[in-house]
Amino acid sequence: MGIEIERKFLVDHEQWRQLSKPAGKHYRQGYILSDDIKTIRVRVTDEHGYITIKGKTKGISRLEYEYTIPVNEGVELLNNFATSELEKTRYCISYEGKIWEVDDFLGENQGLLVAEIELEDEAETFKLPPWITVEVTGDKKYYNSALSLNPFKGWSK
Repeated sequence: MGIEIERKFLVDHEQWRQLSKPAGKHYRQGYILSDDIKTIRVRVTDEHGYITIKGKTKGISRLEYEYTIPVNEGVELLNNFATSELEKTRYCISYEGKIWEVDDFLGENQGLLVAEIELEDEAETFKLPPWITVEVTGDKKYYNSALSLNPFKGWSK
C-alpha cells in the first residue's frame, strides 16, 4: 500500500528568483476524476507519463498509487478523458537533507509558487528553507485538482 505524507508551503517570489536552482521539468497534468474521496490524475513530462490514484486526505496523509505509462498514452488520456488540467514547471531543491519540490505554475495559475515536502512520518521534523513563507497544507484551494478548476488568477489578490 502506498502512502503519501506531504506538507505544502507558499514560496517567497523574491528569494526564489535569487535562488540558484537546477533546471525545472515541465508538467502537464489533468484529472479524470476528482472528488473528496478519490482522485485519478494523469501527468506527462517530455520523458514520462504517469497515472496516479489518490485516496482521501486524513491529516497530512493519504493513499497514493502511481504508475509509469508511455508518454503518448498519457497525452491521449489527457486529451480524451481529463475533465480539468493545469501546467507547471517543477524544480527539485535539496535543503538540509530533504528534497523540496517547488511548482511554478503556468497559464491561469501563473504567479503561484508552491513548495511540497514528502515525509516518512507525520511527526517528522525538518528545517524550512529561507524562501518558504506560509504553510498551506490542508487548504483545499491550493490542491492541484482545485487549481485546475478554480485557477489562482481568479481568487488571488
